[in-house]
Order: sequence, then C-alpha cells, then structure tokens
Amino acid sequence: MNKILILSILSLFARITLAQQSSWVRINQLGYLPNSVKVAVWVSKEHDEIKEFGLYDAFSKKRVFHSVKIKSFGKYAAFESSARLDFSEFRKSGMYFIKSGNAISPNFRINADVYDGTADFILRYMRQQRSGYNPFLKDSCHKQDGFIVYHPDPKKDSTHLDVSGGWHDASDYLQYVTTSANAAFQLLFAYQQNPEVYGDEHDAWGNKGKNNIPDILDEAKWGIDWLLKMNPGKNEMYNQLADDRDHKGMRLPNHDKVQYAGNQGLARPVYFVTGKPQGFKYKNRTTGVASTAGKYASTFALASQVLRKFYPGYADQLIPKAIDAYEFGKQFPGVCQTAPGGAPYFYEEDNWVDDMELAATQLYAIKAPGNYYQEAASLGRQEPQTPWMGADTARHYQWYPFLNLGHFYMSNNTGDSEKYSATFKEFMRQGIEKVYLRGKNNPFQNGIPFVWCSNNYVSAMITQIMLYQKVSGTKAYDDMLAALRDWLFGCNPWGAGMIGGLPEDGVSPHDPHSSLAHLNHYKLDGGLVDGPVYGSIWKGLIGITLYQPDEFAAFQSNLVVYHDDYGDYSTNEPTMDGTASLSYLLASLENEGTKENVLKNLTKEEGAIVRMNKKEKKIYLTFTGHTFNDGGELIAKVLKKHQVKANFFFTGDFYRNPAFKGTILQLIKDQHYLGGHSDKHLLYVPWENRDSLLVSKEDFLKDLSDNYTELAKFGIKREKSYAFMPPYEWYNSTISDWCKEQNITLVNYTGGTSSNADYTTPEMKNYVSSDRIYQKIMDYEVKNAGGLNGFILLSHVGTDPARTDKFYYKLDKLISTLKKKGYTFGTF
Repeated sequence: MNKILILSILSLFARITLAQQSSWVRINQLGYLPNSVKVAVWVSKEHDEIKEFGLYDAFSKKRVFHSVKIKSFGKYAAFESSARLDFSEFRKSGMYFIKSGNAISPNFRINADVYDGTADFILRYMRQQRSGYNPFLKDSCHKQDGFIVYHPDPKKDSTHLDVSGGWHDASDYLQYVTTSANAAFQLLFAYQQNPEVYGDEHDAWGNKGKNNIPDILDEAKWGIDWLLKMNPGKNEMYNQLADDRDHKGMRLPNHDKVQYAGNQGLARPVYFVTGKPQGFKYKNRTTGVASTAGKYASTFALASQVLRKFYPGYADQLIPKAIDAYEFGKQFPGVCQTAPGGAPYFYEEDNWVDDMELAATQLYAIKAPGNYYQEAASLGRQEPQTPWMGADTARHYQWYPFLNLGHFYMSNNTGDSEKYSATFKEFMRQGIEKVYLRGKNNPFQNGIPFVWCSNNYVSAMITQIMLYQKVSGTKAYDDMLAALRDWLFGCNPWGAGMIGGLPEDGVSPHDPHSSLAHLNHYKLDGGLVDGPVYGSIWKGLIGITLYQPDEFAAFQSNLVVYHDDYGDYSTNEPTMDGTASLSYLLASLENEGTKENVLKNLTKEEGAIVRMNKKEKKIYLTFTGHTFNDGGELIAKVLKKHQVKANFFFTGDFYRNPAFKGTILQLIKDQHYLGGHSDKHLLYVPWENRDSLLVSKEDFLKDLSDNYTELAKFGIKREKSYAFMPPYEWYNSTISDWCKEQNITLVNYTGGTSSNADYTTPEMKNYVSSDRIYQKIMDYEVKNAGGLNGFILLSHVGTDPARTDKFYYKLDKLISTLKKKGYTFGTF
C-alpha cells in the first residue's frame, strides 16, 4: 500500500471521526511552565455553553483540579460556541488532560522544562536552508552564484560575483538581503539577550561536532558571511539572488539545474541595488536604498558586538562596513523592494525609517563617531508603531521587519541616554494595545491580521510584548502573550502546532510545502510555516492545489483557513526569516523555565541531563543493574556507613529477579532513589549512527511502561521516580523527547572519569582496572575547573564474574576521600 493511499485512508478516518465530534479543547501541545498563564480554549459546532471543566492526571485518570473560571465568547470562525478555560492557579508538574462536557483535550505537560532545547531546535531548519554547503544534505549547491544584473556600469553588468552561501529564503531557492539580514539580526539578538540557553553541538559548517562557539552564532555568522559578499565595497550593495524563474517545480537544491541565461551556466542573477524599480514582466515600487542599507548596517554593527569574543578581527572588519552602509542609506532614503519576475509576488516593503532607526541604535552602541542616538530618536518618532499593528490587512511583507527592535533599544537606554526611554516604551505599548483591542473579543485573543505569513506577525507580537515587559518591569499584556504563544503550539481553531516537530508527536506540519519533505520525506524540524490566511486571500491565490483530503475541513471558515498540505504554499510553507524570528521568544521561554526549575546550571546532551549543578559541590553517586547484583549488599552497607544517599536505576528484569528482592527492599528502606533502566535492557539506538533508532515508539513506550510496572510493585510511584537512565547509557534526542512526553526526565552519566567502565573484563580491548578508574576520578577532580561538581558518577551494582577486580570495593575509600574534599552527595 503506497504512502498516498495510506494518508488518504487516515484523512478519511479523521474526517469521519470529526464528523461525529462536535466540541474540542485546544491546548498548547508543548505544555506550560508551572508559574505561567495557562488557558485552554473550548470550541463547539453546537450552540452550547459550558459551566465547569476539570484537569485530570493523564496516567491515573483522576481529577486533580476543578474550575468554573470560564469566559464565553460565542461564535468564532467555524464554531458556534467558544470559551476560555483558565487553570493558571494549578502549578503542579505532571502530565494532564482537560475535560469539559464531552470534549477532552490531548495530553499536555506542566513542567519547568517544557521549552528546554527549543531555542536550539529551530536551528535545525536554518541549517537545512543553507546554500553553498548544506550540512543536512552533506552536499553543496548553487556554487556558481552569481552574475550581476542592473549594474549601471556595462563593464560590470553580467559579470561574475561570488555570492555563494547564505540561506534559501523558503521552499524555493531565492535569497534576499531583506530577510537574510533580519534573520541574522534576530539570531544575534536572541543570543545577546539570553546567551546562557544556547548550546554547542555543531561546527561552523553545521556538521555535528563542537567548536566552542554556540551553534546560534555559527548560524548567524553563516548569514553575515553572505551579507559581506553581497556588499563587497562601499556603496556597492546587492539585494537579491535569483528570481521567480526559480519556480520550475520541486527539486532538491543540490539538484537545481535551472538556467537563467544561456551563457552563465548554473549561475543565478544577483540584483544590484539601484534605488529604482526593478523586475521584468512585473516591477516593484522601489524608491531608494535605505531599507536595505539600514538592514546591512544594523546587522553588521550588532555582529561586531556579539561576535567579538569569538572573532575579534572579523568584528573589527564589520564596524566600517556598518558605518558605510548607514551613510549610504542616509544618502538615498526610501525603500528597496525585492524584484518580481513573471509573477506579481514580491516583498512589498513600504517602510524604511525602522531599519535606519535600528541601525542608528547599533552604531550608537558601538560608540561610532556621530549623532546616532539623536538620529535614532528622530527616525523612531516618524513611525511610532509598525503600521500593520491594529490593521485588518497588509500587503505581502509591506511593513517589515514585523517589529521594530530599534524601539526596544531606545526604551532600554539608561543613564545619560535615558531621556527618550519613556517615549519609546509608550510607542511599544501603543502597538501592543492596537493588536490587543483587535483580538480581545475572540476566544483565542488573537488580533493578528490573517495575511500571508501571519505566524511571523504572531512571533513579532510575542517578542514585542516580552520586550515591553522587560523594559517596563511589568507583566502587562501577559494574558495576550500567553494566548499568542499558545496559538503557535496548537491552541488555535485547527489544534495544530505551527513549527515542524514541536512537539514531535503532536499535531504539527507533517506535509509542508517543501521539496525536501515532498520528494524525500525529510523532516523539516524547527521550521515555522506561514500560517493561517483569510479565506478571501486563499481563494484568490494562483496555483493552490490540495493533494490530500483536508484533515482540518471541519475547522475551515470564510474567516480563516490553514492546511497541512504541500500544495498550499500560502499557509504551509516554512520560511527562513519566520523561523529565525522565533529565536528570542523561545530563548526567553527556555530561560524562564530554567529560573522556575529547582534544578540549576544543568548540562545536557541530546536532551538528557548529563551533569547536575556545576556550581554546587555535590556528586550524584549512581548505580545501574540488569543481570548482576554481586555488589548490591556491600554498596548498601557502605552508603549506610557514610550516611550517603545514592541513585539506583534497575531494569524490569532486575526488579523481577527474586534473588535481588532483598537488595531492593534495603535500598528503599534506606531512602535511596530508585528508578528505571528499561524493562529488557534494549539497545534503543545503534552505536554507529546515533541519529537513527532500533526501536519504534510503540516498542519504547511498552518497554518504559513495563519497567515502571515493576517499580510500582515495590511501592515506587511513577511521579516520585521521574528520572530514567537509558539502557547501555546510549540514546538520542528522539528518546529524550519520548521520555519528556511521558513526563519522564532522561539522565545519563557525566563523562571523563571512566567510572562506568567498571563492567569491563580483562579480555576486552576497553578494559579499565579499578585502580585506574579510581585514579582517573581523582585526576579529573584536580585538573578540571569545577572538579566533580554536579557529577553523575556511574558504576554498576554487579558485573560479570569474569571481572574479579570489582570497583565497588573502592566505594568506601572513594566516599571518604571525596568527603574530605568537601563534596556532599545528592539524589534525583
């Protein structure tokens, strides 16, 4: 049975199910931070009203919270009745669902870690979008770019200019300074404001492997390197690479054979910035260069600040480039729109003072000589709010970027530069208020106009509210912020998340408008799709075809539509700049969760905790067991002697073994932590390819459930045994995600000491003696900053009889020595 037939059957089944259902509860599928605003939305096809709702534990099915805190809204979009269900006062971590009448929500989590890893997750899509070398495809594309067009000097026009690199804009392969500069700025800005949330798992090329530079800065620099190529000299700027002649059907970028000129091979046209209208069949309405020049200037100036720690010489190079670009923009005010070709679609940017204001704030920040602060204030007063805010509609990218970060920088100034702060805070508030007033009377509290790329507007407004709260020191518009945040993760008419793979097992884009997804079934993790549009817009677009039955048919309306179908390029196409615009909001949410989490300064790998608080002189002695238990009794005695609590992770087979029951009962009596280690000690992930799996999700969940069933027989409740150590201590981010969906925290040992090698036997090539293990632990403690702080120090409760040199015989000495060094011992 082929995939299309399977999808058709599934869609038909879904539509039959929907036809039998008349009400739904929409939630944030990713979950909620314990202290955040938490509101679900109930919608119904019937004229109905609800008076109460309950929150239920997903595992016990028992009601844990009851509320009548309901606000009804009546008819909206495809629904006859709707209401907001507020359960903000419930803060206990766990896995839950909401029930109101006959409507039951999907399961969701309340936990401080629900946004963990999301800030780095969206970089997966950014890496997929790379032109030049593409780390996702492990291949290169568009290496011949490009040849110059619209250059006033005939000697340069049609000549080659190396502009390979950067990011493809969306699912086509055009590249724009307009969106690329904004994307690079968004990445830099997110890091500048929340540096602590970003990890380092990839090198500068985007390949797996650390390079001691946060991945988000590797990605930002990839974009800036391309911008430098597009601005090779003073007053020589290019705005666009390729045009809509690119639209020749779906193909992977490394198989792109589209030719733009018979004598240029596979090189693509690179558009010189002239300050005048460009295009062939259709033309744009360009009036100047300032919108493009301002974007160059702001991005170069911010990059010179953020990248200086890692690339000081590069940062120095960017400062004169930023100054030159700003001066060029001042010389030729006006907008520089992207160029259409054979179709009437282009980025119709109609504002430029926001770009120049932002540039001026960054030049002021780097103390470039000039009156940049006053100029920023003057420019900012010309556009107090980005004009789309409060409007019912806008042309495609008419007011871009969708928020003005220049206002934030002007609001955030202190000391001698504080005189404009109040004015610009008020500008920010007024923009938010306009959107609030437009959305306050609908159940989703969404006042965003449903124009093309509406999700980008949602992201922009979330960011603006967060930044306004930051500069005002208030929680103003917190309910609106939560509603828009939740919209992106499924609290919307369709119950659909708008970011690929967030959450992986929820309703999120699975059939996006993308060659990678459609031709090769590649996942587009992290990509933000365009989002819902007015029904009137969707009906008027050229070339829209749905290729599968619409699983959201019951939720479509004349007001607004959304489709998860690769044929709908208007609502379901991921965009590079939209994805980058998520950076600040996700980093902030992740940071907020970290502050709420009682566990601080954690080190994670592939989503699992591999080291506890590095600032706390505490070690987590940890033992696993499956087949052997020769050391269990001794370990328990030594721990009791030293009054130390430790952590034990056993398989279901270990818990079932009657010979081990005495050890287990003693450990429980002594109040050690006991957790799961799988039921059958399955290898979840192949050793040679960590990105793949050896078990299905169904198999994994059964193995996990069976393990917890055995723990329950000893009176160990699931909620008290939240930490789980994977069998073989080998896993990947998918296993971590599956655990998180079950409200389980994956933990693994801290590397560097070989303590986990105490299972090895003399005939093994990787054999490590107990003396050597002990010495390596001591050496690590002395030689590394932070010593063994937060270490998850793993060994085994038993080993193969072939190993007579048991490491647990050294446990007494190890604990004594570590105590003398000032360490304490902790449990999960």
